[in-house]
Amino acid sequence: MTLLLGDTVPDFKADTTTGPISFHDWIGTDWVFFFSHPADFTPVCTTEMGRTAQLAEDFVQRGMKPIGLSTDGVEEHLKWIEDVNDTQNTTLRFPIVADPEFRIAKLYEMIHPGEAQNAAVRSVFIIDPDKKLRLSMTYPMSVGRNFDEVLRVIDALQTGDAKGVALPADWRPGDRAIIPPSLSDEEALVKFPQGFETTRSYLRTVDLGGEQ
Repeated sequence: MTLLLGDTVPDFKADTTTGPISFHDWIGTDWVFFFSHPADFTPVCTTEMGRTAQLAEDFVQRGMKPIGLSTDGVEEHLKWIEDVNDTQNTTLRFPIVADPEFRIAKLYEMIHPGEAQNAAVRSVFIIDPDKKLRLSMTYPMSVGRNFDEVLRVIDALQTGDAKGVALPADWRPGDRAIIPPSLSDEEALVKFPQGFETTRSYLRTVDLGGEQ
């Protein structure tokens, strides 16, 4: 299957480092950062797992739950977590999915034969509380993720949903947002009584007052 933006993500049952889960039930009413790794005890993966653990409070503030996946088993994951905590000076508490038979990696198209036949590439899936895929990114096995971008995208998606706006290139919380062209000027004034700036008929920006 090809997983497209807006699709309901596939459900699955799996063992994890915090116990067995049914993915949709585990998501509950939260946002989810689901990310895969080629293997345990590999250098780039170790830094990424550590960085995710270090950002635990940032995820909590956004109503977001991280969950990792590697094509190794729970026992290997648990031993690896000890290394992650030691080398990255953190405490990893989020679950890591065990997928030694590549069942979930194949379900989510994490196996790219051009990279490896038996390891998941660095996939990122941002999933909303309705279990819909809102963003996907795929990094090569040799390049670590940009976690500033992960958090920025989450902020942008949540702001867009809450305020009915689009967000421009390099947007950060507090920056001006874009009014969708589907809104007329009259409708925009009702929705944004603080007023807006029109650069072109299709490009109108509004100050959200630092709100997210």
